[in-house]
Amino acid sequence: MRFNTAPAPHLAPTASTRRIMQWVLLAMAPGVAAQLWQFGPGVLINLALAIAIALLAESAMLRLRARHSRAGLSDWSAVLTAALLAVSLPPIAPWWITVFGTLFAVVIGKQLYGGLGYNPFNPAMVGYAVLLISFPKAMTAWLPPTDLAATQLNLLEAWNAIVHRAGPDGSSFDALAMATPLDTLKTQLGLGRTMDEIQSGALFGALAGKGWQWVNLGYLAGGLWLLRRGLIAWQIPAGFLAALGALSLGFFLLEPETYPTPLFHLLGGATMLGAFFIATDPVTASTTPKGRLIYGALIGSLVFVIRSWGGYPDGVAFAVLLLNLAAPTIDHYTRPRVYGHPGCT
Repeated sequence: MRFNTAPAPHLAPTASTRRIMQWVLLAMAPGVAAQLWQFGPGVLINLALAIAIALLAESAMLRLRARHSRAGLSDWSAVLTAALLAVSLPPIAPWWITVFGTLFAVVIGKQLYGGLGYNPFNPAMVGYAVLLISFPKAMTAWLPPTDLAATQLNLLEAWNAIVHRAGPDGSSFDALAMATPLDTLKTQLGLGRTMDEIQSGALFGALAGKGWQWVNLGYLAGGLWLLRRGLIAWQIPAGFLAALGALSLGFFLLEPETYPTPLFHLLGGATMLGAFFIATDPVTASTTPKGRLIYGALIGSLVFVIRSWGGYPDGVAFAVLLLNLAAPTIDHYTRPRVYGHPGCT
């Protein structure tokens, strides 16, 4: 079969899909290292389990769809989907949570839509949202950060906790887990406590929640490296963080006893992971320059709304999925003018 070749000039891609996926994974390293430091080796077990399941599921689905599995697996997209989901899970989440979420992300969120490039929703967030709705207790039971942990799990103890649901030395598994700062904040505000009373607790640090602030700074460092290499456009993270920061600052100035500082929002939960690694997914995000800015700003706004008045402590996954739906419409109304169009210079 002969393919028509468009006339010159031709622009060669600067990097392959495989190389881009590898660079994004490399950029996640500072954030993952911070998670390991603060929450222990369960993060590594989740990553290994999710990646193994993602590769198996991707291979099986490619064979069922009569595609070359080697070519499909070599683009590293399944590995990136698994990594994004794994670092979003509690470090001692039951093994079947990781398996179920990864299978749902790869099979339902990606392959049933036609594979890489055809999925309308971010696959990792599809898997995460299903897990959060289906198993809210397991998904909100995080380990305390290093500064607060009475017992720091080693690799074997983390494995026993994930696989056998057993704490070290026969201790109760439930004693290991605790709520996140965002979850604690929402619960305590519901009980009528003021912001000063809540944030005087040991779970809150100088910038945001203890542990979480370093994790967010790690993902911020990786995200800035992605921007410097030109692998993601600046508009989405800028719109995301600006909207979240502006809304949280406005409400904080109006009612400081009810709303936390902008810094708490920006360095809490999954903010930096969402802004630089999830919302910027080139398949599911808006693609025009102005559209990216609007897309990012709407995600940041929705994250603030969900965190402040919604039923879940964080809101990154739901905000991204809802804006995935709106991305084609945003692109339609923000298309750049074509050269030669009246009014275009």
